[in-house]
Amino acid sequence: MTSLHNLPSLKRVAVCGGTHGNEMSGVFLAKHWLRDPSELQRDTFHATPFLGNPRAIEKCVRYIERDLNRTFTAKFLNSKDSNIESYEVQRTWEVNQIFGPKSSSQAYDFMFDLHNSTSNMGTCLIVDSEHSLLPMHLCNYIQKHYTRSPCPIYLYQLPEEEACGINSVAKAGLALELGPQPQGVVRADLLVQMRSVMACALDFIDLFNKGMLFPPFEIDAHKAVEHIDYPRYPDGEISAVIHPNLQDKDFLPLKPGDPIFQTVNGEDILYQGDDTTYPAFINEAAYYEKKVAFVKTEKLTFSFPALQKKL
Repeated sequence: MTSLHNLPSLKRVAVCGGTHGNEMSGVFLAKHWLRDPSELQRDTFHATPFLGNPRAIEKCVRYIERDLNRTFTAKFLNSKDSNIESYEVQRTWEVNQIFGPKSSSQAYDFMFDLHNSTSNMGTCLIVDSEHSLLPMHLCNYIQKHYTRSPCPIYLYQLPEEEACGINSVAKAGLALELGPQPQGVVRADLLVQMRSVMACALDFIDLFNKGMLFPPFEIDAHKAVEHIDYPRYPDGEISAVIHPNLQDKDFLPLKPGDPIFQTVNGEDILYQGDDTTYPAFINEAAYYEKKVAFVKTEKLTFSFPALQKKL
């Protein structure tokens, strides 16, 4: 692949912590950077930190009335009745006004969104889809320059699904998903990792703004295919839990016939798919209410052209 893509420089960059109020690495770092933003400053730009869901952070809960990170869609952004809308919908309007409007030329150039998972996601880099050239170049740079741990790439957007996360307000974005970490807890090791990945990511933007040519590359990523629910009784209650052989095996191959659930009586329930999948967000605590036991992904290899700042 020899083509070269040119994109404008990134001058307005935001960093969000606490989109979910009990995911504490991002909350802790965003609060630190609001006190002392020097770590977010580079020669060519100064990133702006902010707290995504202040009320949820105050109560140390994921959200108050609805999941903020599923609310940045046209349905909610275009709703106008502030008397009946939830706190999170009103917060969506505020964030969109400050850092957007979404899909407009006035929107921020880039937004980072900092998350934790109770699943064994490692140091995961989340992009909406493989069509996001700049974030995929950023992922490639992080994988090459951050060597403390692997950094799997997760492409979350299902077919025909609108990007609904907080960083979709900006022209481009990247979410960091570090785990496992319990809700409401700060683990020092993951805090250091998140801080280091962010420093690496900001270095990439600075180099891009200075005109560095980033060559073409191939990269593996895990693309979401389907959300898998727990087995349930007729009344809707969960009838089986994640199998011990699957627990903590995020991004590892799951083959047809492998056990995925286990009943209280010890009966194994096997994976009935036709092909090997690579599950993610296995047994994520926040996803019980969403009826998601894990997400099936495909492990795919993508090719991307060279990238350089538009002169």
